[in-house]
Amino acid sequence: MEIICIDKRTFDELVVRLNMIEKKVTGICSPAKDAGLKKWMDNQEVCGVLRVSKRTLQVYREKGLMPFTRIKNKFFYKPEDVQSMLESNYHPQKRKP
Repeated sequence: MEIICIDKRTFDELVVRLNMIEKKVTGICSPAKDAGLKKWMDNQEVCGVLRVSKRTLQVYREKGLMPFTRIKNKFFYKPEDVQSMLESNYHPQKRKP
């Protein structure tokens, strides 16, 4: 076994470069199957989160209350839009004096 001594600054630069290489390799090797589609929610997921029926969700779409994307007969929603709807309809409980 051979021991090699290097100064701390050189070692730190080497660690930084290895971390950059690791990030690049991870990015290249990570599966790109879904192309970010995991971020979208379907009807069933949104109904579960909002605790509403499919018909109620349809009414929200028709009234323009819930933004959506439609591909053939399937609807998709952004989680941010679902969260926004929840927050916009939040009514804090008023305390009685």
